[in-house]
Amino acid sequence: MIKRNFTYRSRETIISLYKTLVRPHLEYCSTILSPHYDNCIKLIESVRRRATILVTGMQGLQYNERLKQLGLMRLERRRVRSDLIQTFKIMNGEYDLNHDLFFQLECGRRGHDQKLFKRRFRLDIRKYAFCNRDIYNWNSVSAGCINCNTINTFKKHLLPKL
Repeated sequence: MIKRNFTYRSRETIISLYKTLVRPHLEYCSTILSPHYDNCIKLIESVRRRATILVTGMQGLQYNERLKQLGLMRLERRRVRSDLIQTFKIMNGEYDLNHDLFFQLECGRRGHDQKLFKRRFRLDIRKYAFCNRDIYNWNSVSAGCINCNTINTFKKHLLPKL
């Protein structure tokens, strides 16, 4: 739709159109319904490939170079980041629910004091669910980042790590 309806394809125009029209559909419920099959991830990422190639002057560049010049992250990194932000909100009581329903704390380990225990599941549906998918990423984040007071400071500490 963007390609057919817009002839002026500057960087600012395409990025703002992408962020308002396309990205919300790609990231809708990404913390709940994160794709874990490679073909699903490639299919979603191909939409972004087509959007970045629309920008004038980006046709001869590789996909990663286009993302770097446009200031965008890969969708997989954005999913990990959104999972970590949701975990931070749950662990710090931003939502009115008990975090023990989602996560089980692990005691006596190195690192920060909010390490999580990864449960084992037989079925893939539970293995790739939100409460089990993000534990390795959460446990690898530094203690300074985990112990932030607000969500915005957590995001600022988190950005260079990813």
